[in-house]
Amino acid sequence: MAAANAQDTVRTSSGRVAVSELVKRFGSVAAVDGVSLAVEPGEFVALLGPSGSGKTTILMMIAGFEYPTSGRVEISGADMTFAAPNKRNLGMVFQRYTLFPHMTVEDNIAFPLKMRGVSRGERMKRAQAALEAVRLAGYGGRQPGQLSGGQQQRVALARAIVYEPRVLLMDEPLSALDKNLREEMQLEIKHLQRELGITVIFVTHDQTEALTMADRVAVLDHGRLQQIGTPRDLYERPATPFVAGFIGETNFLPAKSMAAAGSGALVPIALELGSGNSAMTVGAVPANALLRVAIRPERLVLSKAGAQGLQGTIVETIYAGSATTCVVEIGNGARLRARIAAERADAAWSPGDQVAVSWRPEHARAFAGTP
Repeated sequence: MAAANAQDTVRTSSGRVAVSELVKRFGSVAAVDGVSLAVEPGEFVALLGPSGSGKTTILMMIAGFEYPTSGRVEISGADMTFAAPNKRNLGMVFQRYTLFPHMTVEDNIAFPLKMRGVSRGERMKRAQAALEAVRLAGYGGRQPGQLSGGQQQRVALARAIVYEPRVLLMDEPLSALDKNLREEMQLEIKHLQRELGITVIFVTHDQTEALTMADRVAVLDHGRLQQIGTPRDLYERPATPFVAGFIGETNFLPAKSMAAAGSGALVPIALELGSGNSAMTVGAVPANALLRVAIRPERLVLSKAGAQGLQGTIVETIYAGSATTCVVEIGNGARLRARIAAERADAAWSPGDQVAVSWRPEHARAFAGTP
């Protein structure tokens, strides 16, 4: 019975990656500072953040190319903190394709199998299957230089999955591609990941890429995990001002709480620019606390001057087909961006129009503290 339970544990944890209190220091600099997160089997998780946030360093520690200063890395339930990279059974796709130019596509893909001592017949068979998986059947005899950038990226992906790793690590693999090809590859990688049922950890600095591809996104800043959640959670319910400002576009307004409120409650606020409303708290807020109120541009409502809300003047309109963004100056040089969907009847605003800016209380997030 004990042996059966152990086998069940191995099966259920296969492809699971967990890091606990991970720290990586380079001299006095903490590139990663106490990060803990778990990626479940078959899940697609993106590590997202600006340059220097620690996302690639975390990936390198999971891969075994860097060892942590402290903390723990587990893969499929086993402690792999200081295991060599070739003992971890991980696939890896880098920003640069690192294909061998003197080898055919088929030989490039089969190379990891050759290093593992797989017979030539078997590795060619598996290379062909990997080519079919990435929709490049029939390209095996070509040289990498005869392929487009997108095709080369698919070959790199095929090479990473040919030996059936339990986890696939991807370090900004699409950043060298043009916009249209990058968007096409985003969908292809996501579809392939679902077909294979493989666990993917994907590093990117592109928020749109992360929200499009990932089941969950871990947002990092200065080596610390700010929030991990579904794309909708991060966009609709940011846990910190950094996440609110980094994911999508956000207006921030300084304000003061008019009463004490617990986390997730509506609290009446007084805005420094002379209007009152309410906002949803993020964390408990005492009375008379200084706040930063975050509101998405599409959540703002423009009305004719004199209506309830902040009074201002439209100084610029930006037409983008599906929506028009209105930049509204509301005093003291402060500006808000309101995004109006094209189908709405009130979209025909022009620079110089006097307007009132308002929002529904549940669409504003109140964070304690000042910028």
